[in-house]
Amino acid sequence: MTHVEDELTSQPECWTRAATQAAEHTRALPAPGERVAVVGCGTSYFMAQAVAALREAAGQGETDAFAASEFPYGRTYDHVVALTRSGTTTEVLGLLDRLKGGTRTTALTADPKTPVMTSADETVVLDYADERSVVQTRFATTALTLLRAHLGLHSDTAVEDARTALARPLPEGLVHRTQFTFLGRGWTVGLANEAALKMREAALAWTEAYPAMEYRHGPISVTTHSTATWMLGDAPEGLAQQVRDAGGLWIQGTLDPLAELVRAQRLAVAVAAARGLDPDSPRHLTRSVVLDS
Repeated sequence: MTHVEDELTSQPECWTRAATQAAEHTRALPAPGERVAVVGCGTSYFMAQAVAALREAAGQGETDAFAASEFPYGRTYDHVVALTRSGTTTEVLGLLDRLKGGTRTTALTADPKTPVMTSADETVVLDYADERSVVQTRFATTALTLLRAHLGLHSDTAVEDARTALARPLPEGLVHRTQFTFLGRGWTVGLANEAALKMREAALAWTEAYPAMEYRHGPISVTTHSTATWMLGDAPEGLAQQVRDAGGLWIQGTLDPLAELVRAQRLAVAVAAARGLDPDSPRHLTRSVVLDS
């Protein structure tokens, strides 16, 4: 078993622990009514997209998501939340240092022995969700679970669905498709982006992600008999049939969308194995991007 397989199978336990701990971190996390930005890089950026959509839809305040390198310093926020598994990513640390003394910041990290512990005003450490694999799985989903619980949006159903996602076989023939598209709506757009990233990182697969309603606006033109289109959450009316009419394999997520992401993680590992790749060591990637001064 690879590290990433071992780590992704531990997610139900990590989610349960994070949901239980959420109340302990209330003071460190955004309060209702605050204007908030959530930032990250790579996987953490896509989790930030999901968090921002969830929080704003829940009526808890205007919430934006940015890649750390694209943060708009001309805007005013009450609170900036940074997601960083390693605690060493250059763009995140630079952002936190620049905001110090002006905007309140909180970092969610997996490693308490890294520079982010002093760069952020407050930290939430999820060390039990840390990972050996370069490819992120359980830290990202555990951080999102803690934030869902903080928003009052977590339920035990998500954990049970994650167990189902780990036990249920992947659709027959899916591994041998040559192109994968993930679709989302609202907060699941971030999950779709993350699912596609997992496929690119671990399996070097041709993958794309879109808001579901945007799929008709051009991307559906690449759908063929070798394409799989996976919907995370409820699909727009008629889209499934359009994909099938174009020859594609339509996969409708029926579990909690975060659990559907677990299924996509499993697919990435399975496609990597079918292609003779090591999902723990993606080419050109490292655990953290640390840039020279």
